Amino acid sequence: MEELLAKAMKGVDPDSPGAFFHIFLNLMNMVPWAALFWWNVAFVAVGALLGWWRGRVMAGIVWALVLGPIGWIIVLLAPRSARPPPLPR
Repeated sequence: MEELLAKAMKGVDPDSPGAFFHIFLNLMNMVPWAALFWWNVAFVAVGALLGWWRGRVMAGIVWALVLGPIGWIIVLLAPRSARPPPLPR
């Protein structure tokens, strides 16, 4: 914990008015953004595949984008999309 706190406080004067913003930027610089982006792309691709299999591609993409792997469960538990009944003549 001390190491994380030291990284967050690196170059920050705690008494300065912009200390919170500087600490926030230091913490955001420690986040592995590239890995998070590619994991999200993989989650959406699998969600699209599951949505295609269930006949609900857009729902698969949206749920996977919002909830990741939990969205896959929602798509799998939702009823299959059915064709609407034909119109009477």
